[in-house]
Amino acid sequence: MKFGITQSFSCSYLADEQEQLLVYADTQTLQAQRYAQLIQAGFRRSGDQIYRPHCPSCKACQSVRLLVNEFTPSRSQKRVLKKNQHFTVKFVSNAKQEYFRLYERYITKRHADGSMYPPSQEQFDNFVQCEWMDTYFLEAYDGDTLIAVAVTDVLNSAEQPSALSALYTFFDPDYESASLGTWMILKQIQEAQVHSFPYLYLGYYVEGCNKMSYKHNFYPFEEFVNNQWHRISSK
Repeated sequence: MKFGITQSFSCSYLADEQEQLLVYADTQTLQAQRYAQLIQAGFRRSGDQIYRPHCPSCKACQSVRLLVNEFTPSRSQKRVLKKNQHFTVKFVSNAKQEYFRLYERYITKRHADGSMYPPSQEQFDNFVQCEWMDTYFLEAYDGDTLIAVAVTDVLNSAEQPSALSALYTFFDPDYESASLGTWMILKQIQEAQVHSFPYLYLGYYVEGCNKMSYKHNFYPFEEFVNNQWHRISSK
């Protein structure tokens, strides 16, 4: 496999830090299979790019994956499931035009201080869509109204355990009290259980970044540290 290292740029998560990425640089031949392998080594995708943080002076980003078959919701998570039981979900393979309108409202209302603001259709497509693998979407509805979308990759490889990867979730800001971010992860866990997938990858936990703290609320999980997965069973 061929890799490249990017130039340093301002970190999206931690102020006063510089970020570099290790990027998979081979051709698109067997790209989906390579990704199923590389995600187990702490890599992630954004659009067509497969990458991993490679920062010389900081190791705050750690890849996290949930152990689906051992997961038991906490008391607070059970309350979220009960409160939202009137919502419905669909797991689909085709993006809808209305996704961007929901994403635009979400970014503008909740992340106007981040690198994804201001949102645009081109930015959204480049971030979510992928030419070398199918992208799936877990949709949540309140009646006929779309209220949340969890962009979800399905990883399949003959050599590696199959898994789901939670790429990004966005939701209607008017439903903030419904804890939709947590609820959508719980529904992705249920989807993984239906297909007997052992893992749900959540991307990077970043120590010191409050926006990433929720990823340590689902037990048990594993964290990729020093090129090994370490199990964490409780706080």
